Amino acid sequence: MDLLDTLTAKGLRGDVPTREEALAVLATTDDELLDVVAAAGKVRRKWFGRRVKLNYLVNLKSGLCPEDCTYCSQRLGSKAEILKYTWLKPDQAAEAARAGVAGGAKRVCLVASGRGPTDRDIDRVTDTIDAIKDADPAVEICVCLGLLSGNQAERLKAAGADAYNHNLNTSENTYGDIATTHTYADRVDTVQKAHGAGLSACSGLIAGMGESDEDLVDVVFALRELGSDSVPVNFLIPFEGTPLAKEWNLTPQRCLRILAMVRFVNPDTEVRIAGGREVHLRSMQPLGLHLANSIFLGDYLTSEGQAGQADLDMIKDAGFEVEGADEATLPRHRSDIAAAAAAGSCGTAASACGSGGGCGPCGGHEAHEAPVAASEHPASEHPDAGQPGDGTPGDGTPGDELRSDLVKVRRRGAGTELAPNA
Repeated sequence: MDLLDTLTAKGLRGDVPTREEALAVLATTDDELLDVVAAAGKVRRKWFGRRVKLNYLVNLKSGLCPEDCTYCSQRLGSKAEILKYTWLKPDQAAEAARAGVAGGAKRVCLVASGRGPTDRDIDRVTDTIDAIKDADPAVEICVCLGLLSGNQAERLKAAGADAYNHNLNTSENTYGDIATTHTYADRVDTVQKAHGAGLSACSGLIAGMGESDEDLVDVVFALRELGSDSVPVNFLIPFEGTPLAKEWNLTPQRCLRILAMVRFVNPDTEVRIAGGREVHLRSMQPLGLHLANSIFLGDYLTSEGQAGQADLDMIKDAGFEVEGADEATLPRHRSDIAAAAAAGSCGTAASACGSGGGCGPCGGHEAHEAPVAASEHPASEHPDAGQPGDGTPGDGTPGDELRSDLVKVRRRGAGTELAPNA
């Protein structure tokens, strides 16, 4: 197929496709799917070999969010039965992080629900970073706290954070359809603040919210222009008790085409399969590893993921290997740009430079174990984390047959008495 030959050649050179070419990837047929995966897989291997970076989420604060993001189980007015608790103590967060690092994660993602952090919250996170780094100085730390203000990004950088996650989620044109308590411009501003402070910019999207192909392409090109070199791709899991509970729009084939498009537009960027892969890719998860070079290990923020050992087995069986702590994630030319940004020689995230990182979904605290209706973490969120629901089968909605066994509210890990990947 001429399209795939063209896209492969561009990707191997590190060049970007046109919008029309990206749209054409999403329009390919199921008969062409394996050809699409093979073509994008060549680009993935050119820049990242067969390495898979593992990331681990620690949910520092769950629920109680004042934002109204329609996709999130922690949103204002959510009726989703999720764990709800206030801030973890630094030693509790460090203990949860150790479980992920022991499983092979080289990056720990610290997430807290809410519109954005107070200065006191930054102090809490600083203490948590210290506790984690004391146990393992080499571990990467990505922070996701919502909308940043003042010099908060600089304070996180000085505390030892490596990256900041703040997802754009969808296109600028349709952002108002999924949230009204903050704007697309607010999100862009936070990514720019983080990047300008020398933090690696991690920003991604959520697919499956009813968006068009044009919306998906728009947000992916916007992420590239922002300088995000870690792009989490989340697949909406309609949470019962949220406005998007009926949005079952994805198939495994559709997810793979989206991942391929993201890879072609970001050939040398870390692409992460984040929330929803177990629910929507299902038995085709291993094919996703030919497109993305990064995943989350184990559970997400408010939903259970695949057991950690199953993730490791999947990587090995598919012929891939876990990226080591001593291996650079990004290709050399992008690592040099990231180092320049960290040294303060790069301007804002809106510039052409990029430094990479990313986050998504995971653990919590020991507080309220009983399931409670919660609010969400909008501006702070890892969309991937605010997804899976408990599922009540039999309501006649599309995909309803999946809910009884694949969509699970998190009942294990930090915030419970059970191990994170039990």
